[in-house]
Amino acid sequence: MKKVKLYSWTFCPFCVRAKEVLVQNGIEFEEIVIENDQAEMQRLTKITGSDTVPQIFVEDEFIGGCDELLQIEREGKVEDIFR
Repeated sequence: MKKVKLYSWTFCPFCVRAKEVLVQNGIEFEEIVIENDQAEMQRLTKITGSDTVPQIFVEDEFIGGCDELLQIEREGKVEDIFR
């Protein structure tokens, strides 16, 4: 299985939903909570161009946030991308 990282905030509803989708699809992931880490958020924004969470990476490649994850699931591409 590929290495998956999810950068999140504790009480972000989109982060909660993204985690639910990953769990429902049997995807193991490392969660990195960054809600009080402005420097880390700025670093991620420079890398991804996104200033929102969650930010999901597969093998160090940014795949997007919750909306993109839901689209991947709708299109049946979970296996292709995460395994």
